[in-house]
Amino acid sequence: MQSIAKYKSLIADYLNSISLEGTPKELYTPISYILSLGGKQIRPVLTLMAADVFDTDPKKAIYAATAIELFHNFSLMHDDIMDDAPLRRGKQTVHEKWNVNTAILSGDAMLILAYQYFENYEPTIFRDLAKLFSKTALEVCEGQQYDICFEDLQQIKIEEYIQMIKFKTAVLVAAALKMGAIVAQTTEENGNKLYDFGLNLGIAFQLLDDHLDAFGDEATFGKRIGGDILENKKTFLFLKALELADEQQKEKLLAHYATTNCENEVAKIDEVKELFVATGSEKASMLLIEQYTNKALEVLEGLAIKEDKKELLRVFSKELMNRKV
Repeated sequence: MQSIAKYKSLIADYLNSISLEGTPKELYTPISYILSLGGKQIRPVLTLMAADVFDTDPKKAIYAATAIELFHNFSLMHDDIMDDAPLRRGKQTVHEKWNVNTAILSGDAMLILAYQYFENYEPTIFRDLAKLFSKTALEVCEGQQYDICFEDLQQIKIEEYIQMIKFKTAVLVAAALKMGAIVAQTTEENGNKLYDFGLNLGIAFQLLDDHLDAFGDEATFGKRIGGDILENKKTFLFLKALELADEQQKEKLLAHYATTNCENEVAKIDEVKELFVATGSEKASMLLIEQYTNKALEVLEGLAIKEDKKELLRVFSKELMNRKV
């Protein structure tokens, strides 16, 4: 059984070896650029790990892992356009460095390249991978649309928010794991359980990301703390604070989220964070992250794999949930 660092090295080396020197270069250079920015590469690592836990050489899952990473970066490229984000991983976003049209087209090419990587597998595995991938890609689009719709809605239920992050983030984590199981040709039951493990872990991952956006350390988080607050994003922290707030706290919170381009951004961030703490939303957020992580670990116990391999998945889960970035 390989270490997590070995999986990271394996996927990083393979991504670096990909030749994207086709023409027109204006289509392929932005793809090379966004892949060169790195990132945590959690999803492809999970694909390799999943194959390994079912006693299959993780190198056999490298094509599926690459497809997952290409799709993830495709979605980021298009998300950045929709969010008008200037930076990605501390560097210029593709649409800023080139232009919006180039970013759209290069993103589309990444999605097609992702599908092409499944062609490296025999027909039965190809069919199962493509079927799961198509389902997941559509759900990610649905999640993104829910996120856009939420911007204009005054009232959002917490269950609706969880459903949105499930589609936007968690299904891709779950699919990454199940793809490794498909390559390993394990039982359908094992594949489904691994998917459920990833789904719960993915929800916890996104909830933690939202939490760190407000309460993380800017030096380690990699972007400005309070970005979601300044953008008036209706995260779990905001929705739970509204639910728990008294009338005065609710009035203050809604007033902050009704303002755009405020003159004192630091004051807005600090005051909203104080409301998150005072209402108990901050504690509720950490509790929910723990609950979804525990759900994932409970599913893990039902997997028909050796104990040492379960432990690797447990360690990975705990590292993911203890992250500061």
